[in-house]
Amino acid sequence: MATEIPYTRGRHQLGEHCHAWLVPDGTWGWSNAGLVVGDGASLLVDTLFDLAMTREMLDGLAPLTDPNPIRHLVNTHSNGDHWYGNELVTGAEIIASEETVAEMATAGPDLILGALGMPGPTGEFIRHIFAPFEFGDITATPATRTFSDRLDLDVGGVEVQVIKLGPAHTEGDSIVFVPAERVLYAGDLLFIGGTPISWAGPIANWVAACDRMLDLDPIAVVPGHGPVIAPERINEVRDYLLFVQEEAKVRFDRGMSPEDAMRDIALGRFDDLDEKGRLAQNVLAVYYDLDPTLERVGTVEVFHRIAELEGWS
Repeated sequence: MATEIPYTRGRHQLGEHCHAWLVPDGTWGWSNAGLVVGDGASLLVDTLFDLAMTREMLDGLAPLTDPNPIRHLVNTHSNGDHWYGNELVTGAEIIASEETVAEMATAGPDLILGALGMPGPTGEFIRHIFAPFEFGDITATPATRTFSDRLDLDVGGVEVQVIKLGPAHTEGDSIVFVPAERVLYAGDLLFIGGTPISWAGPIANWVAACDRMLDLDPIAVVPGHGPVIAPERINEVRDYLLFVQEEAKVRFDRGMSPEDAMRDIALGRFDDLDEKGRLAQNVLAVYYDLDPTLERVGTVEVFHRIAELEGWS
């Protein structure tokens, strides 16, 4: 079975035409990518967080892509660990949803370079999670072709569907599905072993996106972070999201602030997930949905709250 593969760094074959590039351990910045190989052409799903990691991936994929060059590159969303390596994929058409391209304009490496200079515990936390990566030599290379809801591509005779399911994790989250082999590349709509984070929301839409992915009836699912999974494990993410939605709403109804709510929620069976401090942003996503007039919290303050929940301040 395609899902019975080890969670080890590098290329893994999922079917006749489908491959995954996995990067453990799946925490901040350690993301996955995918490759669909057709006759004389390939499609790459996402690049990685910096140029060194992306070069390693492209070198590892070269036995497949040298005879079948990458003609299409799909970025599933606007987080840098899924597109900062784009400049190295020369000759490919870069594709993303309209919302993702709009977010890329303000989500380039300068955003992280600025955050790395933050003082105090928040800066220490940011430097800790991003220390393994090099951002100074990246030329931001956003997508050049956009789509609104769905885009169907022929990749050397292989049908590939690109479907927008956001807003959820970000404004423009997209998945890539290969129906002939029932392989799904989910981007950051799936974190396996780690805590999902809803930068955009609403949480209810992310739950609906999980249902849409389940409806596709995939055999193998490549998450944005974590090991390749069987489709039933999509419910792990769905269950966490429903838990946060319910727990945050209870505290909203009591009149608690988002800060007090994030400190008050006991994660229970989700306490073993990595990056559990992301609860801070997920609570905010619920509160924003319940009260659209609530003032939005900036990214740096969100990292401050995540750091607090993880014991950095």
